[in-house]
Amino acid sequence: MLTKNVLKVIYGVGMAGLLLSCASEKTEVKPNIVVIYLDDLGYGDVGAYGATELKTPNMDKLAEGGVRFTNGYASSATCTPSRYALLTGTYPWRNKDAKILPGTAPLLIKTNQLTLPKILKEQGYHTGIVGKWHLGLGEGHVDWNQRVSPGPNEVGFDYSYIMAATQDRVPTVYIQNGNVAGLDPADPIEVSYKENFEGEPTAIDHPEMLKMNWNDGHNNSIVNGIPRIGYMKGGKSAHWVDEDMADHFLEKAKAYVKDHKNEPFFLYYAMQQPHVPRTPHPRFVGKSGLGPRGDVIMEADWCIGEFLKTLEEEALLENTLIVFSSDNGPVLDDGYDDYAVEKLGKHTPWGPLRGGKYSLFEAGTRVPFVTYWKGKIEPKVSDAMVCQMDLLSSLAKFTGSELSTQDSEQLLDVFMGKSEKGRAKLIIEAAGRTALHHGDWLMIPPYDGPAVSVNVNIELGNSKDYQLYNLKEDIGQQNNLAKSNPEKLEEMVKVFKEIRGENYK
Repeated sequence: MLTKNVLKVIYGVGMAGLLLSCASEKTEVKPNIVVIYLDDLGYGDVGAYGATELKTPNMDKLAEGGVRFTNGYASSATCTPSRYALLTGTYPWRNKDAKILPGTAPLLIKTNQLTLPKILKEQGYHTGIVGKWHLGLGEGHVDWNQRVSPGPNEVGFDYSYIMAATQDRVPTVYIQNGNVAGLDPADPIEVSYKENFEGEPTAIDHPEMLKMNWNDGHNNSIVNGIPRIGYMKGGKSAHWVDEDMADHFLEKAKAYVKDHKNEPFFLYYAMQQPHVPRTPHPRFVGKSGLGPRGDVIMEADWCIGEFLKTLEEEALLENTLIVFSSDNGPVLDDGYDDYAVEKLGKHTPWGPLRGGKYSLFEAGTRVPFVTYWKGKIEPKVSDAMVCQMDLLSSLAKFTGSELSTQDSEQLLDVFMGKSEKGRAKLIIEAAGRTALHHGDWLMIPPYDGPAVSVNVNIELGNSKDYQLYNLKEDIGQQNNLAKSNPEKLEEMVKVFKEIRGENYK
């Protein structure tokens, strides 16, 4: 028989084990989530996607160690709409203001709108953004010398360290949680996209001040020897140094990880490369042999490697889901004379695809797209069709939320490499024009406008006739089957109108 003392010991050990088990359950840490989002990186700019003339070992590490999607799409062929879709899970064509925004545009996302960071915040995540925003700030006229609101912090981010728009647009300052970082109140900022401020030099009036020549309208205020879009006065102590921007955002991203390593976090690390102006740090100048565009892609790859090292050093890499992608396809000559075309050599930023940024052809929206989770996602190549817009519903499910939107499909098993059943249908967008992906097919309706953009020398996908392509058999989109396959065209047009509506133009 067991004595009373022995029973007490057994009972005590059992209770202690139960308490330890409960404590373990309570302290279980949810996986962190990081979205690494590049700017104008093309399908063919990454080694794992076929690049041979450009080395991207850290991007390749993610692609080869996770799920590399061959049919991964941004919603749009330009930056603001894609970012809007990523964060809201909503087609940008549903919002008439979702287009490339000036630096003074009001906030595009409504403060009462469902967003990815809001969902994750409700699930116990600390949420942060570091890098490019380009979704508008404030409600109209912005006083940059006061806290700028609403902005990222009002649509779900606990922490934000951003640039307002793009590197080629004013204001050329960093904004931390709504306040311009390093601003001297005695030197207030003024910004305008309509007219210059008296006495302020522009690229047209003072070409001798330039260290980078402009083309196609990048000829307004000069900051750091670089002509910008828009006019700006004051705030000199807060001006960024373009060559240091990649390092600066990297340090902020690393600091965010270290500051929040003891709680689940979501970091949207929105890198600025390889958008113009391409200003690699001196460490990377000339390293690619492809000119500044190649150099800044190598710089971005290095930054990703350093960021991954930080996750590893903080023992977080095996508890962090990483999504890597780009906001749209590639562009070479886009506002500055940086020899991107002349030094291209054998490199093909668009890979086997047709078109590029601004285009309804595949290279406009089909982009590098990778999900990586060390030890949890098995390496594979997936042909499933996915869109960045689907991350909202999928990451909601990942964290235990059932929230979703009309347009965001829940594809968590696909992103985790457990299923090949991706989207069946997807509307893509380029400067307000839309087209339909359905299975292996792409249908582009007739659109007026030039076939090729004179400014950037990219085929836009415009034609007076319907275009129909079987992408499985013709990934380069050389054979328009609209006339030879009228039944398929009719089917595609019907599906397109069911989603987009009759008045799609």
